[in-house]
Amino acid sequence: MVNIPIITVANAGINEYPEVDEFDEKLLKELYNNDMYDYMYDEVIQMDYSEAVMKTLPTDTLKARLKRINETTPFQIDYNPVLEQLINKKLSHQRIYMERLMTLSDYYFPLFEEMLDKYDIPLEMKYLAVVESALDPRAKSRVGATGLWQFMFATGRDFDLEVNSYVDERMDPIKSTEAACKFLKSLYNIYGDWDLALAAYNSGPGNVNKAIRRSGGYKNYWNLRPYLPRETAGYVPAFQAMVYLYTYASEHGFQPAQTAYKTIATDTIRVKKMISLEHVAQFTDEDIETIQFHNPSYKLDIIPAVSGRNYYLRLPVRAAGKFVSSEDAVYAFAKAELDKKEKPLPELVKAESRVVYRVKNGDYLGKIANKYGVKVSQLKRWNSLRSNNLKIGQRLYIHPRKPITSSSSSTQEAPRSYKVKSGDSLWKIANTYGITIAQIRKLNPGKTEDLQPGTTLKLK
Repeated sequence: MVNIPIITVANAGINEYPEVDEFDEKLLKELYNNDMYDYMYDEVIQMDYSEAVMKTLPTDTLKARLKRINETTPFQIDYNPVLEQLINKKLSHQRIYMERLMTLSDYYFPLFEEMLDKYDIPLEMKYLAVVESALDPRAKSRVGATGLWQFMFATGRDFDLEVNSYVDERMDPIKSTEAACKFLKSLYNIYGDWDLALAAYNSGPGNVNKAIRRSGGYKNYWNLRPYLPRETAGYVPAFQAMVYLYTYASEHGFQPAQTAYKTIATDTIRVKKMISLEHVAQFTDEDIETIQFHNPSYKLDIIPAVSGRNYYLRLPVRAAGKFVSSEDAVYAFAKAELDKKEKPLPELVKAESRVVYRVKNGDYLGKIANKYGVKVSQLKRWNSLRSNNLKIGQRLYIHPRKPITSSSSSTQEAPRSYKVKSGDSLWKIANTYGITIAQIRKLNPGKTEDLQPGTTLKLK
């Protein structure tokens, strides 16, 4: 057993685990670079069931395994040629895609399972979020369904998910999961059948009721399938395929990028005054991507302050301790910066139709996508990238979706070292020289926790 030293953050009562930081960084990098939603969305809606798929799993073996799953689940997961085709497709040429989903699920499934258990919903329902959003809390469909559980605006509002100019709680993993549980429970109360509840979750109870009538009164999903919308026709088989693939992952040799710690220790702070996530990143010396990942429901990266409502900031324990210990200073700085934004920003440049970006040390697709307001999947499509790997100096063609400041478009090349000045922070240094805070910490062990003027930091 490894003894991990615990550091208690002054005035915060929060514990840190320094040796876990590296695990957190690796897991977060995978979570940031989730570009699988478009792929999942297209597959569910546009799956061509007439295409030839290489058969990698004997039919008799599949039938026997599905029978065993059926004995342990309230879902009716029987053998069907459509289901067999979906499973074989993922086993034959979608293995990396599945392994990445399994890596992400290590982070999200414990949260889902706790909430599903609270509402007495089968734990297999966690696979619904895999099909709905490819485990991307910021996923948005072409018709406006949003978040891990893909709530439409009206449905989200019916289940107390707030959506306004600043906040979209459909993208909040905790609140949206609870709302999904309430919705699923209400659908089960209507049908008394989890397969029909699944179909109704996707297409609405009205479409399921029409399908039952048109089928002549059948209530088995496979009998209703020809009468359901095309998206729902591919949706339940995709769910059942995920149940099988996760259940028999080891038998098929899937090797997701497991980490020693499957959750990232965080703490929640009630926000007292309006503040931007960028202000939080600067004061806590965290990468802005880390702050954004833990707070996906703030659409403009601004947490509002509204009388009578509570909004919360979620941070890794280390950053939470720093925030709490200098909370007044953080709010004072945020107010000064927000006041400046009442005037036009002279350095704001209109987004160009296309820019050419050269990859720098410390860049990765998620970071670049966030900078220009685009998706990782779009970056890959525009540049014909088959993987997430980048090379320093590589050129990327980007069609920005948001304005960029002149300062961000002319980031300096990082020197080999830097002498800390009064007023510097790790965030400021990293932002200036185009590297990450995590890299600065890694290059300068023991020098970054209490940053002092005159300290020389390695940057390469």
